[in-house]
Amino acid sequence: MRILALDSAVARCSATIVADSEVVAGYQQDLDRGHASVLPVMVRDALRDAGLQAGDLDLIAVTVGPGSFTGIRGAIALAQGIGVAADRPVIGVTVGEALADSLPQLGGRTLWCATTSRRGRIFLEIADQVFSLAVTELPDPQGPVAIAGGAALDVASRLAARGANVMLTDARLPTGRHIAQVAARRFLGAIRPLPAEPLYVDPPEAKLPGGKPPPSPTA
Repeated sequence: MRILALDSAVARCSATIVADSEVVAGYQQDLDRGHASVLPVMVRDALRDAGLQAGDLDLIAVTVGPGSFTGIRGAIALAQGIGVAADRPVIGVTVGEALADSLPQLGGRTLWCATTSRRGRIFLEIADQVFSLAVTELPDPQGPVAIAGGAALDVASRLAARGANVMLTDARLPTGRHIAQVAARRFLGAIRPLPAEPLYVDPPEAKLPGGKPPPSPTA
């Protein structure tokens, strides 16, 4: 199965071609902003390096969040555009799912995926639930936990200071191979469906005239 995996939900922007779980081409760059202008070029170059056209793909995988509001939108828009043009399915994958796929052996621990949000806040993904909370308001773990994600070090330190049984993993950012592997299982019906739509946890910071926030997007 040939999959194009796109990610710009967090601090890394990447486009990766994965065939039968092996990376055959790809580009990545750590960015604070500007993902929408960089990602299409990465896709073009990755397809060229792999010797493929978009129509040669079996599906397109894209991270849907949690993470950057604009980064998520840009990657999903590009994925959907390629999917329509090539008549290929577009599959959503969460950041936590991709990180979990890179950590198969946790010794029975529950995986917490912590992604930096804004103003001292994080997104916390546990199984199929995603929370937005202040890093000072972490819940108490119900048993041993493993921590992954960009905010993992801070979260693990805070939990350890409480005496929690914590394992800090080395998984910080999702990779194209693991995004693709989750998408392949989803495409085959092995895990629950997830549409390629933005997974927004916080409402946008922008406000309408008069100081009122716009309607909260649907998660």
